[in-house]
Parts: sequence; C-alpha cells; structure tokens
Amino acid sequence: MNPLRIIIAEDHPGFRQLLRLELDCLPGLEIIAEVEDGFELLEVLKRVQPDLVIMDISMPNLGGLETARLIKEQYCHIKVLFLTMHKNPAYVEQARLIGAEGYLLKEEVDQELLSAINQIKKGDCYISACLV
Repeated sequence: MNPLRIIIAEDHPGFRQLLRLELDCLPGLEIIAEVEDGFELLEVLKRVQPDLVIMDISMPNLGGLETARLIKEQYCHIKVLFLTMHKNPAYVEQARLIGAEGYLLKEEVDQELLSAINQIKKGDCYISACLV
C-alpha cells in the first residue's frame, strides 16, 4: 500500500520540526514538503500533490483558512487537517464550511495526531473532542 503523502504548513520552525519528528515515527506516512505560509504552499502544490495537508490557521502572508479555501477550490481531492492552538468555535465552523476534514488542537498532537490522520484516511472528519 502506498504511503499517505503529507505536506506540513507551519510558520514556527521549532513546532514544524517537532511535528515532522512525530510523523516520521508513524508507519505509512511520507512527508513530501514543508512550507511556512499559504503562498508557499500553493506554489508547492503546482509541483507535487499530497494526499493530506496539515496546516496551521495562523500563518503569515496567507493564513490557513484562506489557503484551505483555495486548495478545496483547485485541488478538491487533497484533504486538510488544521493543527492549531485556536479553540474558538468560529474557527472550527469556518474550517467545516471550507470543507476541511480535520481540526486538531496543538496541545493534543501527542495523543491524537494518529487518530486524526486515521479517521481522515477512512473518509471521516476529525474534530478535537474538547471542541465538539
């Protein structure tokens, strides 16, 4: 079975590195790119097509919500998992309306990242339990 191809979109280098280390330990996943903002992500998508983008909502230049909206318009097959510190229900609702498949809080990444990815792979949506 082919690995799940992932792009990480996160503007904080330290968190991006920790996320990559976490994902590298999980079987069946392949990180194909890392980017710092939405503009860079859209450029990378012209060259490579991931199965999943894991992105922050708060990124410089072009934020995650707007970037996800553009991804869903241009590449509807790419799944989006927001990984964010924002617990605001309005962000969760915006993510849902855009068509994002997941919304995971950064504080839960150690415990829930694999569950979120597995649910999204199966075609389900994932939202952090404390936000439901």
